[in-house]
Amino acid sequence: MIKVAVIVGSTRPGRKALDVARWVMETAGKRSDAQYELVDIEDFKLPLLDEPVPPSMGQYSQPHTLAWAAKIAEFDGFVFVTPEYNHGTSGALKNAIDFLYKEWNNKAAGFVGYGSAGGARAIESLRLVMGELMVADVRAQVMLSLFTDFENFATFKPAAHQAKSVDAMLDQVVAWSGALAALRQQQGQPA
Repeated sequence: MIKVAVIVGSTRPGRKALDVARWVMETAGKRSDAQYELVDIEDFKLPLLDEPVPPSMGQYSQPHTLAWAAKIAEFDGFVFVTPEYNHGTSGALKNAIDFLYKEWNNKAAGFVGYGSAGGARAIESLRLVMGELMVADVRAQVMLSLFTDFENFATFKPAAHQAKSVDAMLDQVVAWSGALAALRQQQGQPA
């Protein structure tokens, strides 16, 4: 069965990403097309990239990198839950992505962004990164507004229609993850 990680893309104290990711997991839990797992980058305590060899070489030396690589390698697809900070994704998420290379390759990704403009610019910046990592990013995305999906800009209360956006994005992530299985197998990656 397809395995999809819902990645919590913020480590900031008071972050909303965990609430948003749990909501995505709740929506995903009503589906039977894949196994979904919440993966919180905070749990891996990744410092600023500290590997002496570029990730594309696959020669990880730090215990935290090896643990992160093993976790990400388990999945066929990803849903990145990202805040928007200064027209981009969080530094913590970008750093976590940059630690690895082959573990991301030939998989699919969808995005759930939140911010004053629905996280649109954070998602767009992540799409560029995914291209370099050979991750097929899907068209459907979820854009949550601080004005309409958060009470007093603090408490996450998504509008009812947002669950349909999550389902549309997950439909594409699961389909593309399955379609890329043959390519992963051809490249010697787990299918």
